Amino acid sequence: MTSERIEVQRTIRADPASIFTVLCDPQGHVAIDGSGMLMGADGELVTAAGDEFVVHMDREALGDLPMGQYDVTVTIKTFVPQREIAWTILGTVRPPIGHVYGYRIEPADDGRSSLVTSYYDWSDIDPTWRQAGIFPVIAEGSLKATLGILARTVARGYPR
Repeated sequence: MTSERIEVQRTIRADPASIFTVLCDPQGHVAIDGSGMLMGADGELVTAAGDEFVVHMDREALGDLPMGQYDVTVTIKTFVPQREIAWTILGTVRPPIGHVYGYRIEPADDGRSSLVTSYYDWSDIDPTWRQAGIFPVIAEGSLKATLGILARTVARGYPR
């Protein structure tokens, strides 16, 4: 972890395609969210960089800012099928913040599992937000929790 990026990893007993299926579905993001902020989503499965969907958020889950419920638009920045997906968000605040969330997936040597890296990067945020001193917004523990929920979600079969 650098001072402007958090990465956590977990080996998940599932092939990269099964994991990537969850990550390409806006509802999948809601299903695996470990922060408690994602309440719902609207949009189609993502298939390429530039695709977008809307996520309905509730910041009260973090207990840090009284923002209540609001929507953000997720824009896919990186899309490498079964290997990596990353996105940025545009919410109600301006200028846009510019932080990036993503996952890298590597097949494990056993042929049945995948090493999944969840990352949160704020190294390229707008200077306005850097000066505000609010990062990281999401704690490392939330990223770890999300990987645990992802493991459970694919083990049960997604969607279900």
